[in-house]
This record gives sequence, structure tokens and C-alpha cells, in this order.
Amino acid sequence: MEIAYFAFSEFGRNRRDMSLGDSIRHGAKWVFIGNTGSQLINFALGLILARLLMPAEFGMVATILIFTSLAGFVAGGGMGQAIVRAKDAGKRDFDLLFTLQTLIGLVIVAFFFAIAPAFGRWYDNPLYADLLRVAALSFLIRPFFNVPSNMLHRDMRFKAKTAVQLSNLVVYNAVALSLASSGYGPWSLILAGLLSALSGAVQFAWYARWRPGWCFDFGRAGELLRYGLLASSNNVVHYVRSQIPTFILSRSLGPADVGLFNKAESLAARPHGFITGSVYEVLFRALAREQDNLDRSRYLFFRSLTLVAVYALPFYVGFLWLAEPLVVTLFGERWREAAEPLVILSLAAPLMMIENLSGAVLAARNWLDKELVAQTIMVAVAAAAIVAGLPYGMNGVAAGLALALLYMGVHMFWLAKRALEARWADLARAFMPAALLNAILLAALWLAEQTIPAGLKGVDALYVLVMAGIGGSVYAVCFLYLPIPALTAETSRWKNKLKLCRAAA
Repeated sequence: MEIAYFAFSEFGRNRRDMSLGDSIRHGAKWVFIGNTGSQLINFALGLILARLLMPAEFGMVATILIFTSLAGFVAGGGMGQAIVRAKDAGKRDFDLLFTLQTLIGLVIVAFFFAIAPAFGRWYDNPLYADLLRVAALSFLIRPFFNVPSNMLHRDMRFKAKTAVQLSNLVVYNAVALSLASSGYGPWSLILAGLLSALSGAVQFAWYARWRPGWCFDFGRAGELLRYGLLASSNNVVHYVRSQIPTFILSRSLGPADVGLFNKAESLAARPHGFITGSVYEVLFRALAREQDNLDRSRYLFFRSLTLVAVYALPFYVGFLWLAEPLVVTLFGERWREAAEPLVILSLAAPLMMIENLSGAVLAARNWLDKELVAQTIMVAVAAAAIVAGLPYGMNGVAAGLALALLYMGVHMFWLAKRALEARWADLARAFMPAALLNAILLAALWLAEQTIPAGLKGVDALYVLVMAGIGGSVYAVCFLYLPIPALTAETSRWKNKLKLCRAAA
């Protein structure tokens, strides 16, 4: 979890107020554990479910989730985030939040039940209508889940939130695997989501010592809605943008290609979500704390980019080199076609990192209105690029999405650069250590490819294991012992942890 709070580890030593840094480190530790555990559990579940469910069944559920997840942003309305950030909040405020989310949830459920028949006809399959109705019932559970979760968030009880998050995933996985192995197909994922939401609601209420109550202070409700509107709008637009490939593919190439592309996109997002996602919240808090000090803010931002790139990019080099045998090893032969989109999406990894951490800058410096403009333009750019790539199948869609990410990475960094009064050269310097280390990694993989026996290359799992072992070992040695000034403090910390200092001396 070193990377989850590295900025505070270096910069916090010189702070006059150490208590804030300590509390953020503690929170970051549990955010990292929660994110890491979620990534590992979801990844493991995906491996098993890929062998129990067909790509078309994954595609059907992915299509349903486009609409229910989008409605989820509307149901929340940013109000929970508004209360978490409010200076004061009491039981009356949380009762009001519960009341508003319950009323909105009832409206959403009624809406989905009403449109379900037309939804099934749109996709020429009545099963879509039944799946949508059952999935919509989650909106009756969400207020019981969200309100105590917001209470824990406000009290900085990240340990309790992580405990619920991980136990919830265990419930979801157990239900999904049991139903999928019994032949329930897409229902296994839909019903697992409902039961895990019920489990999470009970656990959150217990940790927060919360009981639901009603409040109809609609004057205060207006304040919450106005406060959360901008954040909610950004979330909605970002989600719409993230679902564009699935939506377009589901109406053009069919559910099987949706499932294959979704698997490639999901795998390409793993290292990014695993590493960059854990850094985001900590970086946001640090930048918010230091928003009046541009020098410190610049340091935190570019230092974050440097280390995120160093830790995450080798995974993407591995994807580029090992995509096909890796996909077959992890998911099985029928998922082989997901390998080429994975390669294309992996090329856009640095752009995803730049966009994500630039977003932390904009949020900390209250530039969310400018981010909303960028996200809105990105929706149009991504849709146009993906449609242009459709004649070339999934690979064309992946290439279109990668080009759209190029636009978004450039736009977001341009905004962050303006906010921090930084330069493009600072961005290049931030990526230099990762560029050097990953160039060496590529050379090592090429040399290994020339020397390993041909028979080994024919066994996908063994080939992946050997190449990953060689590449990982070379990368680790170069990271620890190459004299890269920007990484001196980071490598010294690892040498201390691994008790390598004496050997290095």
C-alpha cells in the first residue's frame, strides 16, 4: 500500500500539522485495502464465471447495468456527497436524505417497470424486460444502503466501510457462483446484486448505529440538491461516457461481442483501478489541503503521476506482449478474441492515468464546472470515434476509444496545468522514470522470447508464467538499483522494507 499514500510519506514530514497527515494516511490505508480486495475478488470471480456463463449472458447483464447504473446517479443526486462535505450534519439531515432517496427510488422503479416491455422489444428478447424489472428493485434497497454508508464516510470510518465492502463482495460472489453453476445464466448476476445489496444495508446500519427516519424539510432538500448537482452531473456524464462502447456494440455487433469487448475493457482497467484509483482520494485530500500553495500542489500532482506510472505501466507492457495467451489462460479458449482489443486499449494506459489524477486537481481546486465541459465533449468524441470504428469490428471500436482517451487526457491535463500553473515539460519529466524502466522491460521480454524453447511457447499458461517471472524480476532489479534520481526516496523505502540496504551498501 506504499503507493496509496506516498505523497504524504515524503511531504508530510515537513508539515507543521502532522495530525491531518496521519488521519489521511490511515484513511488511505483502508481505501487501498478496500480497492485492492475488491479488485482481487472481482477478478477471481470473473475467471470462474467466464467458464460458467456464455459471453452473450455477460453481454445481457452489461446492457441492463448501463441503464440501472445511470439511474443510480439520479437516485443519489449528489445529496449524499453534499452531506458528507457539509460543515454540520445531524440526524435530521440523514433522515431527509433517506426520505428523498426513497421517494426518488419509488419513481425510478415505477419508470423501469413501465418501460420494461418496450425495452424487451427494442432488443428483440423478452428476457431483457424481466431482467430489467428485477434489477430495478435495487432502488428500494439503496436508501437503506447509502445513508449509513454516508454516515461512516463523514465520520472517516474507512475501516468499517472496507469491512462491509469486502464482506458484501463475498456474499455477491457466493450467490453468483451458486446460481451460475446451477444454470441460472444472467439471473445469477442480477439476483446476486440484490442479495448483496440487502446484506450491505444491514451491515452498514449496524456499524453506523442507524435507524431510518422520515423528514420532509423540503427547504433543506433544495440546498442539498443544489450543492450536489455539479458533482452528480460529472458522475452521470462520466458514466454515460464509460458505457458508450457497450451501448453501441449491443445494438450493432450483438451480445457476444459486447461480452468479449467488456472482458477486454475490464482487464485493461484492472491495473489502473487497482493503483491509480487508490491514489486518487488521497491526492485529492492533499491537494485540497494545500490548494493555496501552488508549489506543493505541483509537487504532489507530478510526484503522483511519476509513481503511478512506475507501478502501473509494467502491467500494460505485459498485456501488450502476452495478451492472447494471458486471455486464454485466465478465461478460456472461447474468450481468445478479446486479446486484440486488450492490446489496443493497453496503449492508452498513460492517458487514463493522466486523466484520473488531473481530475483530482480539478476537484480540489473547485474546477468541476470545467471538468463537466470536458466530460461532455468526451461523450461526443467517444461516440463518434467508436461509430467510425464499427466497420472494423471490436478492434475498430477499441482503436476509436483509445483515440478518444487521447483527446480526454490532453484536455484534462491542460486544465490541471492551468490550475497549477504548470508546464507540458513537467508532464514529460514525470513519466521519464517509468519510460526508462519499461523500455528495459520490453527489451528483456524480447530477449526472453528469443531464448525460451519453442515447446514452452505452445503451452499458454506456462509461457505466461515464465515471461511474467522474467519480466517482473528484471523490472524489480532495475527499479531498486538503477540510479534514477526521481525514484531515490521510493527505492530506499523499498530497500528498507525488504532489508536490502546492507546488501546494497
